[in-house]
Amino acid sequence: MKQGISGAGLGLRREMLSTLLPRLPDDVDFWEVAPENWIPLGGKFESQFKQCLSQAPFSTHGLSLSIGSSDPLDITFLKQVKAFLDKYDIALYSEHLSYCSGEGHMYDLMPIPFTQEAATHVAKRIQTVQEILERPLVLENVSYYIAPGQEMTELDFTLEVLEQSGCKMLLDVNNLYVNSINHRYDPQTFLKSLPSQRIVYGHIAGHFDEADDLKVDSHGADVIDEVWALLESAYELHGVFPTLLERDFNIPPIADLLKEVRRIKKIQGKYLSAKSPSRAVV
Repeated sequence: MKQGISGAGLGLRREMLSTLLPRLPDDVDFWEVAPENWIPLGGKFESQFKQCLSQAPFSTHGLSLSIGSSDPLDITFLKQVKAFLDKYDIALYSEHLSYCSGEGHMYDLMPIPFTQEAATHVAKRIQTVQEILERPLVLENVSYYIAPGQEMTELDFTLEVLEQSGCKMLLDVNNLYVNSINHRYDPQTFLKSLPSQRIVYGHIAGHFDEADDLKVDSHGADVIDEVWALLESAYELHGVFPTLLERDFNIPPIADLLKEVRRIKKIQGKYLSAKSPSRAVV
């Protein structure tokens, strides 16, 4: 039976393995990997990955689905992802509400035009992905810096995709904060408008301050107080959901990462009550 995730998580990178093993830290309730970084591996890395899987629940956060592209879906890749999820008994596959291909791979997450036509296009592709994976697709709200051909707000576009497709949502609190500054909207209004039942789990991360009115989602710094406060607001509005710390660059010692993981758990504990129960996700 597939394990559910709950509590506070951390992204697992291969360079962490020598520090983490043989025993994963008890402070981390679940871990997350990008399937693309593990599908082709065998030998030592596969053995270490299995060792990790035996100790804690795992989720996945992909990089290459390109759900918003006009290119055909990569069915071969999707079948590889399904085989990976089935092999390691992982229930959740999350990705980005964006695209990264257009007659070739662009190696970046590009913003989908906020239009009704694009929302319908994405929703149809989501349904195909879910049929192949035999799992719900969980999509993350992404940071973006331009909005080409915008006819809807980011919020309205996100809600339309969720409604049409029936998919689930990964709420990235840092992305919400970054976008609210860069595009000058109220993050609390965005939060309040989200359907609680669609939020499967969350991400929190640090970013780079290019200027007072320009924030860059880097995953390369500590989480700032304003983002922690936004996470608290999310729990207050939607209940406590599993939340993962992302750190992809300027990675500090594991002890420093665990401090932020424990901070997630502390905030979760503050909002755990009969009114706002913790959600374990299968």
